[in-house]
Amino acid sequence: MASANTLFKNHEDYRRQKELEEARKAGIAPAEVDEEGKEINPHIPQYMSSAPWYLNDTRPSLKHQKNWKAGSKGSEKDYYDRGVKVFQATKFRKGACENCGAMSHKTKDCMERPRNKGAKWTSKHIAADEKVEDIDFGDFDTKRDRWNGYDPESYTKIIDMYEKVEQQKQGLKKAAELERRFAKKDGAAAPDGAAAPDGAAASSDSDSDQDDEDKITETEEAGYGKVEKRVRTTGGGATGSVRNLRIREDTAKYLLNLDPNSAHYDPKSRSMREDPQPHKAKKAFAGDNFVRKSGDYHAWEAERLHQLAAYDHGASLHMQAAPSQAEILHQHFKNKKDKLQLKNKDTIMQQYGDAAEKAPEDGLLLGQTERYVEYDAAGRVVKGQDIKAHSRYEEDLHPNNHTSVWGSWWEGGQWGYACCHQTIKNSYCTGEAGLVAAEAQADQMQLNIERKAEEDKAREENGGNLEGRRPTNGVWGTDVGEDVELDTHRLEEALRKIDEQNKKQIEVDDRKRKYNSLQTDGEMPTEEEMEAYRMKKARDEDPMAKIIALKAAATTNYDFV
Repeated sequence: MASANTLFKNHEDYRRQKELEEARKAGIAPAEVDEEGKEINPHIPQYMSSAPWYLNDTRPSLKHQKNWKAGSKGSEKDYYDRGVKVFQATKFRKGACENCGAMSHKTKDCMERPRNKGAKWTSKHIAADEKVEDIDFGDFDTKRDRWNGYDPESYTKIIDMYEKVEQQKQGLKKAAELERRFAKKDGAAAPDGAAAPDGAAASSDSDSDQDDEDKITETEEAGYGKVEKRVRTTGGGATGSVRNLRIREDTAKYLLNLDPNSAHYDPKSRSMREDPQPHKAKKAFAGDNFVRKSGDYHAWEAERLHQLAAYDHGASLHMQAAPSQAEILHQHFKNKKDKLQLKNKDTIMQQYGDAAEKAPEDGLLLGQTERYVEYDAAGRVVKGQDIKAHSRYEEDLHPNNHTSVWGSWWEGGQWGYACCHQTIKNSYCTGEAGLVAAEAQADQMQLNIERKAEEDKAREENGGNLEGRRPTNGVWGTDVGEDVELDTHRLEEALRKIDEQNKKQIEVDDRKRKYNSLQTDGEMPTEEEMEAYRMKKARDEDPMAKIIALKAAATTNYDFV
């Protein structure tokens, strides 16, 4: 900040000013004096001692650092006069309090007990007017000073009272001490027979005195446990006493494990958060982090898990954004869960009973009742109230001569009876014979599976399903090698058969045409028949087909093969 008394100086003047400031700080040169003749501390920095530029103050002064508003002290009077009365009226006045008749306040501000009939109607017992003063306290703090108006002289009464009490205590203590000493002297001068009780009393008194002295000694020694330290404050230094925070009998936490890579010890806060001895089972100190899981930590953890589960199910819930909502919803969830568990427990107890409760007496089980019930020869209820079943499933029922219940045996994803291994619920029990038959059936099924596997393996080794027989290439109309010799008469006969078949197919209706199959009653086509087929088959995509058709009457078409 620019200041008014900071003028431009050349290098020489600036050097002289710095030397003067150093001399003043060292105490060689006299301190600077302000306008009031007071010395200015040379150690005050320049930005505090220099006045701002807008004050136009070129002289050295600290006046700009003082509160310029502190000049308004307010009224000379400190506080109101308590309990001072001004005027005592004899009759009610207009505008006065309707309850007590005083002019210094309104009816709603009256501090007296509400009368049955106010002074306005009775004009009796008119209260005196209080002294109303308007005192200007000045600043904000003075108006709100809770000790304003307090008389320090009134505290002398309390001091006098405590001094009198202390004097009485000292007098009683001195009288008791004199009485005890005279009792000791009387006990020493008395005979042996009469001095026994007094001697016992004297010994008890000496023991009590010794105990008191021991207590005083312990109290004095306890004072040496204090550690005197220099406590720094903002206003300078002040000596204070700090109690020792550790019992000297215990081992310091930083001495439990001297390994530098073990738990870290913070000397400033005297805390060791990790466990210095994690390998020990029994230990007196396990780290300061144990407090993290104490108190409401477990409740907070349960609430956090509930919030995460609710958020995964689509609920808009967040502990940090809306903690009150999360806590209320968690409380509702716990209440509903407890009610549901209690309801399920009651339902199960009513359905199956409580095995832990005391069994009823035998006399009650054999007791008589007037309820009429009829049973048949098998023991089933014919008429009357049915006995309530303990389960919704049938229990201890053995139908169709079975000796075990349904569902007592399971194999291969099927339930059955353990007595005969039947998997059909309505089947008749076959006993041991059924077990033997079931085992034989399982063995036979295993043998069939093995035989089928052996047959498939043998079929693959022999070349498949045709058992070594392969169709010739001529069946499928493939090219024939040059070394094949054809019989002319057989070829003409094959051509004639093909012409007859074509004529029959033209005359017969298309709906009665037979299905053409490659099967020839077990006989394979000859080479002449295949050659005749090749000569007679249609070749629509062949450009020479028309020429062959024109010369078909004159030749046998053999020249174009």
